[in-house]
Amino acid sequence: MTSKVEDFVRNWNGRQEVGIGERVKNAFKPKQPLKYKLVTANYKLRTTINRLEVYISKMQERDRVLFERVISAQMAKDNARASMYANEIAEIRKMTKQIMGVQIALEQVQLRLETVTEVADVFNNLIPVIGVVRELKNAIKGVMPEISMELAEVEEGLQEVIIEAGDFTGTSVEQAATSPEARKILQEASMIAEQRMKENFPDLPALVTTTQKAENGNGSK
Repeated sequence: MTSKVEDFVRNWNGRQEVGIGERVKNAFKPKQPLKYKLVTANYKLRTTINRLEVYISKMQERDRVLFERVISAQMAKDNARASMYANEIAEIRKMTKQIMGVQIALEQVQLRLETVTEVADVFNNLIPVIGVVRELKNAIKGVMPEISMELAEVEEGLQEVIIEAGDFTGTSVEQAATSPEARKILQEASMIAEQRMKENFPDLPALVTTTQKAENGNGSK
């Protein structure tokens, strides 16, 4: 057991002072130490989070412009045009809320990775992280496929760390497949996104809301 711990520490820090036999054994394994892989994943996540922040800002600006058009249309008593703009706002806010939820969840993932980098508590911390990244990758695939691909790369890198950590600790990799904590992180991110939407996006005028409901009611008959 001590030997496994020593091997893990060497692999974590990347100091490979081993004999010829061990070098041959590890010849086909990744050269980067585990800590390096986590730092790389952390950097990729920060880049993704920043890109999502820029995208959310653009969506918020588009929402502001359309909101002003709603008000102008109402003042001109053009309720049909006001409703049209309001429908577009509704779609923008729906997408923004989803992207904002992804951003918030990734921020939680990044905090976990920073903790792992500091304490090397790989398995306990990465199990929920991988579950969150996998869920977010699938959720955003149809909205922002390029972000989904980036998250797939992060997931793959973290899976490699889990596999190597499992080799040293004797823990099954299958345990990383699901995690109640991952679901909890996603639910909390959704709740925070809901609150931020209320804070950052003004309510539509009552007349527009009433018109939208009437149109939806007629369309369902």
